[in-house]
Amino acid sequence: MLAGVPLAGQLFPASPAVTQQAERGPSPAAGTRGPATTRAPASTRGPASTGFTGIVLPDVAVIEPRGISNAKLAALARLPGVREVLAMDGAAIAFRGHRVNVLGVDVQQFRSWTPLATASDQRLWAGLAAGGFVASPAAQELLGLRAGTRYRLPGAAQVTLTYRGRASFGVAGAELVVSNAVTAQLGLNRRVVALLSAPGVALTGLASGVRTVLRGRGRLISLRAPQLPVDSAPAGRPATYLQLFRASAARYCPGLSWTVLAAIGQIESADGTNNGPSRAGALGPMQFLPSTWQSWGITAFGETGPPNVMDPYDAVPSAARYLCAAGAGTPAGLAQAIFAYNHAAWYVSEVLALAREYAQQYG
Repeated sequence: MLAGVPLAGQLFPASPAVTQQAERGPSPAAGTRGPATTRAPASTRGPASTGFTGIVLPDVAVIEPRGISNAKLAALARLPGVREVLAMDGAAIAFRGHRVNVLGVDVQQFRSWTPLATASDQRLWAGLAAGGFVASPAAQELLGLRAGTRYRLPGAAQVTLTYRGRASFGVAGAELVVSNAVTAQLGLNRRVVALLSAPGVALTGLASGVRTVLRGRGRLISLRAPQLPVDSAPAGRPATYLQLFRASAARYCPGLSWTVLAAIGQIESADGTNNGPSRAGALGPMQFLPSTWQSWGITAFGETGPPNVMDPYDAVPSAARYLCAAGAGTPAGLAQAIFAYNHAAWYVSEVLALAREYAQQYG
C-alpha cells in the first residue's frame, strides 16, 4: 500500500522464549494445526488450487510468539475490511554464524502474497515445494549462499536442504523461507505470524481490532510501502510514492488516474521493495524490460543523466508515458493499456481492483 512504517530488523522478538522454542521444537501453546489461510466471506482473491493466478497484498503482519489459534485466525478474518488472513510458522535460528528469521509456509498459498516478480518465478516455487529453501537478497549476501548447494539448517533436528535461490517476499525481516513440510524438523514455532490483507482500512482501526482479538498480546507491523528512498526532497518535488504517482499521472498522462500507476507499482515491486531483475529480466520499481525501457525511459523530476530504470523519479513517469501511448489516457483504452503493460487478463483485473481501493482510501 502507500503509507505506514516498513518492517525492519528481526521478524521475531529477541526473547529467550522464542530462541528456546526454535531449539527444542514446536510450542505446545500454538494449538492444533488446520488450514493456513482464512478468508473473509466476501473474498474472491488469491490462487486457485491449480496454480498462481493473482496477487494478494499484505497490509500488516501480526506476530504472536505464543502462536495464533484457529479461533483467533477466524476472528482476525472477521475484522471489518479484512479480506484474507494467512498464517505461517517461524523462528529465529542460528545459521552460518548469524541469527536469521525463518518462515515455514504453505507454498501455494504464500506464493500469491509475494510481489509479482517472485510469485511468477515458477522454478523457485517448484524448488521450494520440493523441499528446498529460498533467501532474501540481503540474506543470501550475508550468509554467502550459492544456488544448488545443500546446507544443514539447525533446528529440532539437523535438516539438509538445497538452496533454490533468492527472492523478495514483500515482508522485510523474513530472511529464509521453507515449506511447512519441514516445519517440525526445524522446530519452527507454529503459527506465530499472520499476514492480513485489509485494503482501505486505517491502520489505527485495524490495530485496535487485532489487539482485541489477541487480548493485547503480540505486535502488529505495517507492511504498507515506505516513502521514496530520498533523505529530503526539494520544494515541489514528490517526497512519497503517493505524491509521485499523482504528479506523474498529471504531467505525463492527464487522462490517467494516478491510482492505476499506484496499483501497478504495488503489484510489480511493492513500490520498490523488489526491484528485480525478474526471471524475464525486468528491472526497477515499475519492472521495465530493458528493450521497453530503451524506448520509453525518460529522465524526470529534476534528475540528471540518462534515464535510470532503478530510479523511481524516472521509472514512474516513464510508466505513465508508456501507458498513455497504449491508450490509458481515455477510459475506453485503459484496460487495453494495462494489458499491454503485462499480457494477462488476471493482471488487468488486479490492477483495476487495486486502483479502486486506492481511490476509496485516498480520494
